[in-house]
Amino acid sequence: MSDLHATRGIRRAAARIQDGTPPHRDRAVDALRALAILGVVLGHWLVTALVADGDTLRAASPLGTLPGLAPVSWVFQTLAVFFMVGGHVATRGLASARARGTAYGTWLRARLSRLFLPVTAVLAVWAVTTAALLLGGASFVTVHTVVKLALSPLWFLLVFAALTAATPLLTRLSPLWPLAVVLHVDLVRFGPGGPSWLGWVNLAAGWLVPYTLGAAWSRGELERPRAGWTLLLGGTAATAVLVVFAGYPASMVGVPGAAVSNLDPPTLAAVTFGLAQCGLALLLRGPLRRAMRRPVAWAAVALVNLSAMTVFLWHQTAMMATTATALLDGRLPGLHTRPDGLDWVAARLLWLPVFALALTVCWAAFHGFESAAHGGRGRARRRGAGRGRTRVVRAGGPPQPSGLREARRV
Repeated sequence: MSDLHATRGIRRAAARIQDGTPPHRDRAVDALRALAILGVVLGHWLVTALVADGDTLRAASPLGTLPGLAPVSWVFQTLAVFFMVGGHVATRGLASARARGTAYGTWLRARLSRLFLPVTAVLAVWAVTTAALLLGGASFVTVHTVVKLALSPLWFLLVFAALTAATPLLTRLSPLWPLAVVLHVDLVRFGPGGPSWLGWVNLAAGWLVPYTLGAAWSRGELERPRAGWTLLLGGTAATAVLVVFAGYPASMVGVPGAAVSNLDPPTLAAVTFGLAQCGLALLLRGPLRRAMRRPVAWAAVALVNLSAMTVFLWHQTAMMATTATALLDGRLPGLHTRPDGLDWVAARLLWLPVFALALTVCWAAFHGFESAAHGGRGRARRRGAGRGRTRVVRAGGPPQPSGLREARRV
């Protein structure tokens, strides 16, 4: 009986969220953002291992010992989709802010506060944790490993913030220009005597490609299915050629000990792979819009979008907290053992619900920082759209349904 009551409660909350969503909102954008975030989280949980070596924890990856698992990175390395959606939303948000007479500085501060206010909690917790580990006698290798994994998501935020700040300059930039930069950088750095440091130019140029694709999307240039198919097929073919004939790694994420990483910094193969992913995302807009008409599906996507920063910033911490706590019971398979066999993969899959539970605890503790960032993005005014349907217009972003607060209760 209680289960039936809970189900009805969820459906009622989902219906309220549905009713509170402006009819013109493109829910496919929210769905793609949610899928991209969840892809990154699941990808990290599947390919990141903390191996207990005596009193030391070292980072490892099953991709290093099981190269046949490379397709896992093709599914879960979804950053290009996130940058494309980010470019699309930022371009439209800036245009909307200008139409309302909002200054660029006000718009930018609102967007950056949403990105960086939740970061303060992560930095504070890990500053205390680092001091406690060092004072408690933990090895430098262990401290370096866990801090690097916990704070690694921050590189993404720095790049994303820089591109957001440059949005006025990028609204008309063709993706072909940054793509050409990535091509030439790789030709030089992988050529005879090429400097490896040159690859860091691609940290900006590589993610500029999907970001400017998002701007092109906002201009209506990618609405036809032909655009999606061109990106999907062209990007897939180019990536296959680069991997098979040019020696690029098959894995689209970094592998500890590998000579070349496709992601750190981005390579041409990572960028062409991202083009394929963006093409697929564009083709999925129609099916996603139809799926998002279902109240429960839309409520789930709304909840993920409300919690996107919290989930992104704390998912590695949740995994490491589980690993450290479970270590009290000894070395457990899929958690502290070397990721060198399919048995490790099977065991790791069983740990995913535990990681999700730990992330839920982190969400409950720290989502308030993200909520404060949402509230501080310049609530200009509340407009009634009929009784029971109010929306909040926030500077620098699309309208958010007030019904989303029901998602927090669920």
